[in-house]
Amino acid sequence: MSAVSVSDTEVRTILAGAVDLARSALVDLEPTGVGAHLGVRAEDECSATHRFEATLPGYHGWQWAVVVAAAPGTDRVTVSESALLPGPDALIAPEFVPWEQRIRPGDLAPGDLLAPPADDPRLAPGYTATGDPEVDETAPEVGLGRKQVLSREGRADAAERWYAEYGPDTEMAKAAPGSCESCGFFVPLAGALRACFGVCANAMGADGHVVHMGYGCGAHSDTRLPTGAGSPIYQAYDDAAIEVVAVPPKSPETGPGSEAAAEADVAPDAVVPGQATAGTESADSANEPGEVTAAVAGPAEAGPAAAPETSDPAAERESGTGDAEPETETAATNRTGAPTAGTEGGEQTASEPGDPAPGPADS
Repeated sequence: MSAVSVSDTEVRTILAGAVDLARSALVDLEPTGVGAHLGVRAEDECSATHRFEATLPGYHGWQWAVVVAAAPGTDRVTVSESALLPGPDALIAPEFVPWEQRIRPGDLAPGDLLAPPADDPRLAPGYTATGDPEVDETAPEVGLGRKQVLSREGRADAAERWYAEYGPDTEMAKAAPGSCESCGFFVPLAGALRACFGVCANAMGADGHVVHMGYGCGAHSDTRLPTGAGSPIYQAYDDAAIEVVAVPPKSPETGPGSEAAAEADVAPDAVVPGQATAGTESADSANEPGEVTAAVAGPAEAGPAAAPETSDPAAERESGTGDAEPETETAATNRTGAPTAGTEGGEQTASEPGDPAPGPADS
């Protein structure tokens, strides 16, 4: 047992020495929860309180208090009462606050009832029925007919709350491009608060909240995006991803080989303008005047087929006379139908595609 610590010099010696009596009273109450003796304090001339450390789980810093008493002039001490009390370092509940003072905005849940306090200064008596049907029916249309309405204090209290949360001094309003006063989503209130307050109807702004006319946000109805905003419709071209090679322009070929290559590209059966005419002119230059025959040869024909010689001169003359008609002009045609140039002597003959090739007698 620890020595007795007397915290009050006026404690009678018989009361200060009753430590074992006070401990035994606590052990009978809680056998394992009593710790060291902490001291004694006089309550009056006949009583004193002994304090012991509490070792109960969850009661750190708490103390046991046992009140002992002794009548003046006696040597017998008795136990009056005992209790477990919080010490200076005890963990205790906060100071009690009445329920109507503890409740805060947002605590009201579905089904909860919250009545205004009696004589609430925020409310004032409303319209009282007069008994006149015409007047009483018109009263609700002009805002009357309610038992209580907002008083001047109630309106001022609400305006202060709304102004502090959604007023012109907030960071959002300072950075806004315009105020709610000029916004198309601003719905003004009715009554005396209409001059300063309204409800925001923009889902991207302060939707459903009462805002001051000087408040504003980035979702103002007159907000315009800056030019050049957004992503391009195409991806940027990265010229570092490819290798750029400069190719010199091709020079035109004018040598003899180019003409030969151009002629070789012509199909064998294609008719080149000028071939039939050139062949006819060479044949005309070999014929005698007055007896001109134009031979049409294909691309694979080198010249007229050679005919066997005839020993009869008369037959040759008859053949020559029948083939040539004097003073007649016949247009010589090639395979494409182009006429050939006229010949000297006024006699021209044309061999049709179905006529036999001219023989030696015709020349």
